[in-house]
Formats: sequence, structure tokens, C-alpha cells
Amino acid sequence: MPGYRGRFAPTPSGPLHFGSLVTALASYLDTRHAGGTWLVRIEDIDPPRCPPGTDTTILRQLEAFGLHWDEEVRYQSTRHEAYQAALEQLAENGLAYPCSCSRKERREYAVYPGWCRSGVRHPGRSLAWRLRSDLGERPIVWQDRLFARQCFDPAELGDVVLKRRDGLWAYQLAVVVDDGDQRINQIVRGTDLLDNTPWQGQLQRALNLPRPHYLHLPLIAAHNGQKLSKQNLAPALPTDDLSVRRFLHEALIALDQAPAPFLNDAPVNEQLSAAIAAWDSNRLQPRMYRTLPHAIRTEK
Repeated sequence: MPGYRGRFAPTPSGPLHFGSLVTALASYLDTRHAGGTWLVRIEDIDPPRCPPGTDTTILRQLEAFGLHWDEEVRYQSTRHEAYQAALEQLAENGLAYPCSCSRKERREYAVYPGWCRSGVRHPGRSLAWRLRSDLGERPIVWQDRLFARQCFDPAELGDVVLKRRDGLWAYQLAVVVDDGDQRINQIVRGTDLLDNTPWQGQLQRALNLPRPHYLHLPLIAAHNGQKLSKQNLAPALPTDDLSVRRFLHEALIALDQAPAPFLNDAPVNEQLSAAIAAWDSNRLQPRMYRTLPHAIRTEK
């Protein structure tokens, strides 16, 4: 598949952890096995959550694990004009609307009730912009490469925010615009984003963008059962050679790839070469979580 274009798109709110490694590695191997192009995109659209220098840390971590990208790293913080143009297109077609409602006002509702669809309720307030999920393509159906046929009605998920009241861009619009612009046609990411796909499908159709193929991966759960995440203070990936070798081997096991035991402490390039040749996404088991390996769990 020489036309395969994949990507890894971390938010620089903290260093990568073992769960991040599993996702990045799966995307990288899937791309390399197909002879495709692998990109890295830094999703820094929320500056208050992105400490200075974290992007550099993330790139160094990827390099330490041998995960080298093929094109210039893209930063979403430089993409305001593209997102604004997309929002204006949606608004012109009646698929996006300004919203003055606060979280406090809708806290008793599972999803936003659409109060501002027919006009702003509180004209004096700052405004967010939302997607008219009831007017776009419904339902959204796709064949996930791991979790098989998926079918969601986005209207049941509510009118997602596209631009926040503070003027910052929201994930759903930015990711769709950039995936389209970078011609990403294969997306490998965690199951925590599975139910984001319907909104993104609506936006892809509304903006006349092609729909990528999706492979949603099981998340890594810490020993306490919580999702391994930056918010849960997951330890940062090491970058010293001996630890990197061991973590890489454990990540391959977490991806159900059954790497040869003798590769446990092999150099990174040797492990990756073997993993690229042997990569088989059909080995992945369709589950929501996989337990953090014991060897990684005990890291301080």
C-alpha cells in the first residue's frame, strides 16, 4: 500500500507514557509494514494545557524508540486560518451555529439540548460554535479494523463544540481539517476516541473530505484499573537505551504481536525491523483495556 498515510498526533500536555507508546508503535508498524508514509502532528490547540518544551520532549521520546517520521512535524497552533475557513463553510451551510450556553446551565442534561440552534439565548455572552449533529449525515457507519461494524447516530451524542468560548479551537474540527489536508487515510488510535468518530464522520462529509479507515486499539490500564494517562500521572517513557529496549518489547507484547523472547534486550533497530516484517493487525484482540505489563507497572 504505497499510498498509505498514517499519523501519530499527541497532545503536548505531558511526556509520552507507556499507553502513548503502544498507540504510536501500532500506527508506525501498520504504516511501515504497508510501505506507507508516517507523520507526527502536535495537537497544541489548547496552550494552557501545553507546558513549554513538552513537544520537544515528546519528539525526543519518539526518536529514542526509533519512531522516525517522514515529513515535517505539523503544529496545530499554526493552523488558525484553515480551521476558521472550515467553520465558515459549515456555518454557511447551516451546519454550525453560535452558542452562549454554559456548562452549568446544561449540567442536568446528558448531552447539550441544542438551545441555541434557532438563535443565541444570551447575546451578551461570549460564544462557542457547535455542530448541528441533527442535520448532518446520520447514522455514521464504518467498519473498524478491530471492532468490526460500528453504527452511531451523532444526534444522540449531541452538538459537539467546534470552537470554544475562549476562542480556542476544539479537537473535533481541528483533527478532521488536518487529517484531510495531510491526506491521512489510515488512523490508528485508542478506543477512547471510538465515539468521537461519528462527529468526525459528519464533518468529513460536510467539508467534502475523504473518510479514513480506522483501527481503534485497546487502552492500557494501570494496576488500579484506571486508564493509563497523563491526567492519572502515568510515568513518562524512559529514553535510556536499556529501558527503551525493554519497553519496546513489552509494547509489542501489549499489541499481541508475540515478539521472539530473545529480542527482549535487542537493539531498537533490530526489534523494529523484526516487528515491521511480522506486523499483523489481525492478531489484535478486540477488548477495551489491556493490563499494564508487570515489568512496566513496577517502574518508578
